[in-house]
Amino acid sequence: MTILDDTDRRILLALDRDARATVAQLALDLGLARGTVHSRLERLAADGVLRANSTRLDPARVGLPMRALVTAGVQQSEFAGLVEDIERIPEVVECLGISGDSDLLIQIAARDADHVYDITQRIMHCRGIRGTSTSIVLRELLGYRMDHLLR
Repeated sequence: MTILDDTDRRILLALDRDARATVAQLALDLGLARGTVHSRLERLAADGVLRANSTRLDPARVGLPMRALVTAGVQQSEFAGLVEDIERIPEVVECLGISGDSDLLIQIAARDADHVYDITQRIMHCRGIRGTSTSIVLRELLGYRMDHLLR
């Protein structure tokens, strides 16, 4: 696991404010050498600290304004093949293994309620799925955030 120092945190906070900032701009804004910023970003990317830029994309902007959370029970012996099947459903934006009554929490992006139904039917046909329950997201009250953890 990568341990972030103060310089890493400052760089990540600056990137959170402006994801398109250049290495030169970050270096200037933070009072660091360009080589330092560049090497830190390379290391953070290689260590998996930085997620893909597409995670910042608003699904509504690509025609998928409805979000839903699908919980699913899984036949554990089918788990490996299941992940491959779910990965093939383009509307699945996140899939988490969870504890509790369900085994998976799957976030999907859809055009409308009929599309949600279609997607959940495709999820039901994935290997190992025993059953699902779907909740429609009515409003995002607090979006995914990380900046407060860097301070």
